Amino acid sequence: MLTGNTLILLFAAMAVVALIGVQTSFAILHDRAVTAAGPMRSLESLETALADKRMALSDIENELGERRKALANIADVQADYDATKRQLDELNAEWLQKDERRDEIRTIREEIEAEIIQKQTIDAELASARADLDAVHDRLAAAERLFALNDEMRKEQAALETKIAEMRSEAMKLSEAQERVQRLETLAHELDRDVARTEGLQQAAAAQLAEVQENLTAERQATAAAHSEFTQVAARIAAAEERARAVDSEITALEQRQSFLMAQVARMEDDVAEAGGKDAPSREEAVAERLKELTTLPPVLAHMRTWKNRAAENEGEAVQRVLQRLDQNGLHYDRRIVYAFHTAMKTNDTTQMAVLAGISGTGKSQLPRQYAAGMGIGFLQVPVQPRWDSPQDLMGFYNYIEKRYRPTDMARALYHLDMLNNPSSEFEDQMMMILLDEMNLARVEYYFSDFLSRLESRPPVNRVSDKALRKDAEIELEIPMPRGMDAPRIFPGYNLLFAGTMNEDESTQSLSDKVVDRANVLRFSAPKTIRTTSQKGTIAEPEALSANRWRSWIKPVSAVENEPAVVEGVDRMVNLMKGFKRPFGHRLGRAIMSYVANYSSFEQTRDLRVPLADQVEMRLLPKLRGIEVEDGNDHAFSELISFVDEKLRDDQLAKAIEESIRSAKEGSGQFVWNGVSR
Repeated sequence: MLTGNTLILLFAAMAVVALIGVQTSFAILHDRAVTAAGPMRSLESLETALADKRMALSDIENELGERRKALANIADVQADYDATKRQLDELNAEWLQKDERRDEIRTIREEIEAEIIQKQTIDAELASARADLDAVHDRLAAAERLFALNDEMRKEQAALETKIAEMRSEAMKLSEAQERVQRLETLAHELDRDVARTEGLQQAAAAQLAEVQENLTAERQATAAAHSEFTQVAARIAAAEERARAVDSEITALEQRQSFLMAQVARMEDDVAEAGGKDAPSREEAVAERLKELTTLPPVLAHMRTWKNRAAENEGEAVQRVLQRLDQNGLHYDRRIVYAFHTAMKTNDTTQMAVLAGISGTGKSQLPRQYAAGMGIGFLQVPVQPRWDSPQDLMGFYNYIEKRYRPTDMARALYHLDMLNNPSSEFEDQMMMILLDEMNLARVEYYFSDFLSRLESRPPVNRVSDKALRKDAEIELEIPMPRGMDAPRIFPGYNLLFAGTMNEDESTQSLSDKVVDRANVLRFSAPKTIRTTSQKGTIAEPEALSANRWRSWIKPVSAVENEPAVVEGVDRMVNLMKGFKRPFGHRLGRAIMSYVANYSSFEQTRDLRVPLADQVEMRLLPKLRGIEVEDGNDHAFSELISFVDEKLRDDQLAKAIEESIRSAKEGSGQFVWNGVSR
């Protein structure tokens, strides 16, 4: 069914079409009138000429009559007659031609008259159409007024409905109020009956109140006394706590003193044993006994002894094997994450470790474990405990009662992989990765800061044999030794790779700036989709990777330090961090260049923007933690996003930065890097 508005629009459209047809007919008639104007003017001139000829014909006929009268001279008259006859024939011929022209003009006149009649008909239709159009316009105007009136009526209806609802609500309230009034009246009658009872009770209560006031006065006095006693007790507790802190300090000092004294006792016992003669154990036997557990092969190295040596291969093949192993274990990582972790491991001479951060269950521990197995590198997982507060928790301690050093598996692995201080090691050409699992359960700077400084103090690879240069990098074990003998030292060489995982929840600590400056931080964001992990086929046993081959894959910083794109990118990063008031120095700049130099060696294309974007993600963004996103840093964040998106062409990273900024604005206002999903 067509509505009234649709019919009005349909009539208006038909009127417009009719008006267009009338205007087209007028245009055609005008063209025909212009075309017929020329023949009309020729017809008038022909009629004038025809009248002149008729007059001439009349004169000729008169003259012929006169000549007929003058037949006296027949010869002359005959000649004149012949001439006149010829002239008459010419006039008749011309007259005949005029008849044809007249017929043509008559036809044109008839056509013009027909066109005029048609024009009059069209004029009448046009007048009718114009009248209809005016009527349509009037109806449209009326319809618009009706629509406006309808809208106003709807608004009034809505207002009325609102008022009706309010009135209904008020009516309900009034009804409820009436019910309450009735209940209150009933209650008032009941209260009147109770008042009498209450007055009697009031008198009794007054007596009780007087007694209660007396008791209250006594209680207040007792409370004042108790408060005074509480103040004294609080003061005694504060004094006791202060004494407890002093006792703790004394206990710590005593423990240190005890360690020192026990070390002296151990040395004195050694001296006594040496002076005791044949029954005392030799110095070598005493040292061997103290180092017995340290020299014991840890399980991880015992397992590595069974590995076959891997045949020579290039770096690309090795990385492909890692990807295949991850897939066989049902682990799904973007290739770029695997490439980034591999490159972070290669740069352990300029960046001491890689940290994998994020929420629990995102595969932070599995990536280094399966990477090491796929590469043919030993893997030792060190679970960090919340109570750790010293390097001894990482390396072990000397038990003065047992007179034996109690090393951790990490200390034993480091001892056997140190070919410089342990020439008898059978792992000269093998490598190992050490993973500090959940490293931020305790304060990292308490137990790992000294070790990290040792790693940073290592001399270049080609100069590690110089004992004087590597002295600051060596770890001296706290083991009392016989007089004249030095305690064992361990050099953490470049055949060791260090990684760590950190969860982010209320039970963990944040990384210190010292650790962030010396680590590539890969942040695992929450997964977009949940995938199942199922093993595919038989997974091959690892094959040992040669340490020398690993070193052959590492490229020096000089490979890219003159690349314009790298220099410009690092300079831009320096300026960006200055804008955030978080500048960095030459060490971090060279570490970024080292990462870029070692990234593209297994890629088919050499796009330096990819590793530069990785370094923005792993080195710069973790340093921005805690910055106010709206405290004058809007421009700096805009510059950072522009650099990542337009210069480095990493739109995923740019969007992730924007998302972290948005989360900060909706939350605490402080920037926290949430990672990027790839």
